[in-house]
Amino acid sequence: METVSQLAKLGLFDARVPRYTSYPTAPHFNNAVDSTHFTDWVAALPPESDVSLYIHIPFCRRLCWFCACRTQGTSSLSPVAGYLETLKAEIDLLAAALPSGVKLSALHWGGGTPTLLAPEMMTELADSVFRTIPLAEHGEFSVEIDPNEIDEARLDALAAAGMTRASIGVQDFDPEIQKIIGREQSFEVTQAAVDGIRARGVTSLNTDILYGLPNQSRARITDSVQKLLSLSPDRVALYGYAHVPWMARRQTMIPADALPTPEERLHLFETARRLFLWDGYDEIGIDHFAARDDSMAVAARDGTLRRNFQGYTVDPAPALIGLGASAISRFPQGYAQNISGTSDYTKAIREGRFATGRGHVFAGEDLIRARMIETLMCDFRIDRAEIERDFGARPDFITSLFAAAKAQFGQFVTVDARGLEIPPEGRPLTRMIAKAFDAYEMAKTGHSSAI
Repeated sequence: METVSQLAKLGLFDARVPRYTSYPTAPHFNNAVDSTHFTDWVAALPPESDVSLYIHIPFCRRLCWFCACRTQGTSSLSPVAGYLETLKAEIDLLAAALPSGVKLSALHWGGGTPTLLAPEMMTELADSVFRTIPLAEHGEFSVEIDPNEIDEARLDALAAAGMTRASIGVQDFDPEIQKIIGREQSFEVTQAAVDGIRARGVTSLNTDILYGLPNQSRARITDSVQKLLSLSPDRVALYGYAHVPWMARRQTMIPADALPTPEERLHLFETARRLFLWDGYDEIGIDHFAARDDSMAVAARDGTLRRNFQGYTVDPAPALIGLGASAISRFPQGYAQNISGTSDYTKAIREGRFATGRGHVFAGEDLIRARMIETLMCDFRIDRAEIERDFGARPDFITSLFAAAKAQFGQFVTVDARGLEIPPEGRPLTRMIAKAFDAYEMAKTGHSSAI
C-alpha cells in the first residue's frame, strides 16, 4: 500500500502519456515530409539488406466500440477489392524504388480486419508482396486474425501463403463486458480459430487482452486470463484500454461511469500479471509476456528487444515500411505516414506516386533521445556507455537528463556510473519516466492513461 501511495503522489493515476512506440510520437509529425522523402529514403536502403513490411487493411465487418484504430465498416467486399488493387499498385511503386536484393525480415498484416479478405484476395496480396520482396530465410509472416471473421478456406489460404505467426485479439471473455465494448467473441469461437491455426502447422500464436474495461473486476479478469492461458499462447500483450472518445468517437458508446478508477486499473493489471508469471511466462517490457523459449523472451534476456508501431518486436531490420492508408514507415532518416483517408490514399497511388501525407525528419537530439526512451521501455535502463559510443552524446548532456529524472522520481530510478535504471517497484511509472527524456511538448488530452 505504501508503494501505491508513493506512485499516486508522483501522478501515476492522473497522468496521460505516450505509449512510446515511436519518438517523436505521431502527434508531432508534420506535412513537410512528402512522397519525395519516402522515395529517397527507400532508394537509400542498402542493397541486399533486410527490411520489415507492414500492410494496413482498414476494413471491418463491424466496428468495435472500444477500438481507436483507423478503420471503416463495410458490409460487402466491393470496397475491399478496390483497396486491394490500390495496395498492389503501391507494392509495384515500391518495387521500382527498392535497391536490389532487399528481403523481408518480417511481414505483418494488420488493421482493421485482414481476415475480411476472401481467400483469393489473400493469395493475390501475398503473391504481390513476395514477388517484390522475398521473405528472408528466417523471416516471419504474421497476420491479425479475428476469430469471428475466419473460416477453413481463409485459414488454408494464409497457411499456403506462408503465415508463420497468428495474432488474435481477445480483449476479454466475459459476455457482459464484450457486449458493452461491442466485441462479442466467445471462448469457443476463439478456441476453434486457435485449433484451426495450429492444425495447419502455424505454431506461433500471439494474443491481446485488455485491462481497464467497463465493469471489469479482479474476479472477471482472472477468469478471462485463465481461459486465455488454456490456449497456451506463445506471447500475450496485456494492454490498458485507452478511453479517448475525443479521438475515437465510437468510444462514446461505452459508459464512462462503468470504467474502473486508475487505482483499480493498477490492481487489474497486477492480477493478470501475476497469473501469467505463475503460469511460467517471462515478463517482457511494460505489458507483454512470452513463453520462455519464444524468441521475444530470448531477445529480452539478451538485450536485443526493440519497440515499433506494433509494440515490442524482435525484428532487427533498420527500416519498417508501411503500406496502405494511414500506415507509418520508419527509416534511419525519419518517419513517413500515408494519408489516412482511403479515397485520398487511393488517388495518390493511382496518380503514380507514394501516398505520404506527413512525417518527421530526424534532427538534433532526436536519435539520442529515441534510443534512451526505447531502452527504458524495453530494458528499464539506459546504458551510458552505449549512448556515448553509438550517438556521440556528451557526458554532461546525459548526466543532466539523468539528474532531472532522479530529482523527479526519487527512489523509483537509480543512477550510477553505468547509467540509469528503473527498479521493479518503479516500473508502473516507466512511461512517465520515459517522458522525462522527451523534448517535445504534448497536450494532456492527446494520450492515454499512464496506467
